[in-house]
Amino acid sequence: MNRNEAIKRFHGGDDTFAELIDDSQPVELPTPDTDVPMVSRSVRLPMDTYERVRSAAEARGIGVTTLMRQWIEAGLADLDDSATVSLADVRRALAALSRPTAA
Repeated sequence: MNRNEAIKRFHGGDDTFAELIDDSQPVELPTPDTDVPMVSRSVRLPMDTYERVRSAAEARGIGVTTLMRQWIEAGLADLDDSATVSLADVRRALAALSRPTAA
């Protein structure tokens, strides 16, 4: 069936399309990583920025959107003076304290 014929049948109320949908195999949807309802937003990033974020997420073994969400949550926590600090930052700070300072 070509496109024009399909459109004609669809607008004419042909049930062929419903039958095609009914006969299809069920699709496995990914399990959400949270029970909290989420909102999807689009953000435009320069390619080099996106590649840096992707690399950082890959190094942590998490998805890009998960890392972005963590960074946004940390930034918001900083705005309201609550404490969200990455473990890597804590380790760097502790390592810096153990080094002797130049007198």
